[in-house]
Parts: sequence; C-alpha cells; structure tokens
Amino acid sequence: MAKNEKVVLAYSGGLDTSVILPWLKETYGYDVIAFAAELGQGDELSGIKKKALESGAVKCVVKDLRREFVEDYLWRLLKAGAVYENGYLLGTSIARPLIAKHQVDVAHAEKAIGVAHGATGKGNDQVRFELTYMALDPALQIIAPWKDPKFTLTSREAAVDYARKHKIPIEQSKKKIYSRDRNLWHISHEGADLEDPANEPKDDLYVISNPVSRTPNKPEYVTIGFHEGTPVKLDGRLCNPVRLVETLNEIGGRHAVGQVDIVENRLVGMKSRGVYETPGGAILMTAHSALETLTLERETMHYKQQVALKYAELVYYGLWFSPLREALDAFIDATQRNVTGDVRLKLFKGRCTPAGVKSPNSLYQMNLASFKMGAEYDQTDAKGFIRLFGLPTKVAGAVNRRAR
Repeated sequence: MAKNEKVVLAYSGGLDTSVILPWLKETYGYDVIAFAAELGQGDELSGIKKKALESGAVKCVVKDLRREFVEDYLWRLLKAGAVYENGYLLGTSIARPLIAKHQVDVAHAEKAIGVAHGATGKGNDQVRFELTYMALDPALQIIAPWKDPKFTLTSREAAVDYARKHKIPIEQSKKKIYSRDRNLWHISHEGADLEDPANEPKDDLYVISNPVSRTPNKPEYVTIGFHEGTPVKLDGRLCNPVRLVETLNEIGGRHAVGQVDIVENRLVGMKSRGVYETPGGAILMTAHSALETLTLERETMHYKQQVALKYAELVYYGLWFSPLREALDAFIDATQRNVTGDVRLKLFKGRCTPAGVKSPNSLYQMNLASFKMGAEYDQTDAKGFIRLFGLPTKVAGAVNRRAR
C-alpha cells in the first residue's frame, strides 16, 4: 500500500464508524475522507464535520440527500407496496444504496483508491453497501474493517473502550448501547435487551413516537392525496415531499402508529430481532394500499401483490442497482397510472385505518356492488359460470367418491 492513499468512509458519527475512522488511519495509514449523508436523522449530524476531522479524517463531505431519498427511493418503495416479512418497511435497507452511490461519487471526485463502511460481518448492511459498490464501480477497493483479521473491536463494548481510550466523543455507553439507524422513513432499534425475543420493548426505547400508553384518547384524521401513485397533498394542500414525510412522522408518532417488533430472517442466514418506528411510512403505505383497492382491477392487483414480495426482497438483499429491480419498476409504474385520489385515515392508539377512499378512476360501481338486483347484472348468468368454474372440482369429486 502506498502511503497516504485515499479511502472514502461511509460515516454516520455513530459508534462503529467513530472508531473505524481512526482505526483505518492508525492501522493502514490511509488518508480517510469521511462521507456523511443527510437523510433526515434529526440532529445526529450536528457537528459531524468537526468530529470527523478531530477523529483523524483529512476531509469530511456532507451531502443533503433528503429530496432524492424521498422522490427516487421512498416513493418507488411505496408504489411497489414493498414490505419485508409482513412488517419491516425497509427504512435502513432502502437508504444504503443511496448512501453508497454518493460515496462512490465522492471517491471518484477525490481520486480515492477505495471505499469503506462500518457494517458488521453478521449483518445485512455489509451486503447492501458492497453490492452497490460492485454495481457502480467494480474497480474500487472495498475496505470492510469488521471482516479484517486485524480488527479486534468485535463487540460494541470493545468499541466503547476504544473510543474512550482515543478520546473520541460518542453517545453510547455500556449501559446505553442500542444499535440505532435513523432517517426520514424510520428509526430502528437492535441489540442490548432486545437480543432476547422474550423481552418486551421498554417504553423509553421509542424516539420518534409515543408508546401506546401515552397516546391521545381521541383519534386524529389525515387525508393523503395521490397522483399516479405518488403522494402530493396533505389535507387538501400540495406539500413538499420531504415536508410531507416529516409532518406525517409527527402526526403518526403522536398516536404510536408504525411501531413494529419483529424477528426477521437476515440475508446472511440468521434470525435477528428489531424494533422499528415508521409512523409516516405506515400512514402512507396504508393510504396507498387503500387507494389501490379502488383503482386496480383484480388480476393486476393480485399479480402486483406477488411483485411486492419480490421487490421487498431485492431491497432487503441490497439489489437496488439490479436489472430486475429496474424491470419491476417499469411494471409498477404502469400499474400506477390510475392510482389517483384521496384517502382519509384514522389514527388512534397505535392503529392507522382507512376512513374513506375516493378516486376519479374508481372501479367500484355502487349499482354493481349493491345487494339490490338491477338490469346491470343478470343473476342467472351466475348459474352457467359456476357450473363451468366448478367443473374440475365436480369431476375430481366424482372420481374420489368412486375410489372410496
């Protein structure tokens, strides 16, 4: 290795990257350029440039990616209806390819020989970062300290000790040691007492939402307006996409909407337990799904539900920059042409439920749906339909009866 080679580190200022930055410099003599992405972490990036430079970085690049995150990533996730294993709304998964994409751009601009990340060798994020690096520039070296035999900080407790020894400011302590990831879409919580699935999440765990026990005793209503599958209005007013998500996080957080506690199957083969807060995302997913019930015909809707499962897997597995994801987006965009309308939602005690849906493209016909029979539906047609539809069942029944 040539002295003073440049490496770009995906830097959050959290525990792992806080210790990895000086470790890379100390162990290999790299000139480390810290790259931080503003994705709506609240005040987490406050003072991050100063911290990175004091920790040994030769430069710190911070990019505000919130609008790109919402418009090019979250809205695609929403239109797909992608949810991993019935609960995880993919908040961390969907952010990693965006961070890695801009990290590669910084590496090119700075003429760096490689890119580095602080994801552990047990988690999904290592795959998400590294697959993105491979897709966008296979020539870049990938530096992953957690998989380096020289890296001995293989527990969060060891990382805390290293940070204290090197006078690196961190928020974590050995008692306050949850692993968290936050952005506009969600915040995740892992580790500590949550590693035992028998432990109930404590009320003080939650950061962007109230525990259910502290929510208002009256419901609150919001109305989301969509145009071709994309949210554009909040309570009848056009709304900036970033502000829309932020506002729904505030509203949903008051009512404990979007809290999920699941044991999920990681890509690397093990099960892990996570608690997620996704208040705005849960509201938007519920609203979008409700609008699709009016505007998608049956076969398209059923097939799209299958596509949503595959789409969620692609995002979870880190395959955002893949031909299949791009191909699925083309199908999904076609399904969204008529997904325009308004959805009113009721938020109360952790629940978000549709309280009214309307669309100019609605396929719901009241005269057809009514119990009252009219000229638009000849009920005698059902006799022949059922006979033909049931013919295979009838034949199988007859054969099975003779075989008894």
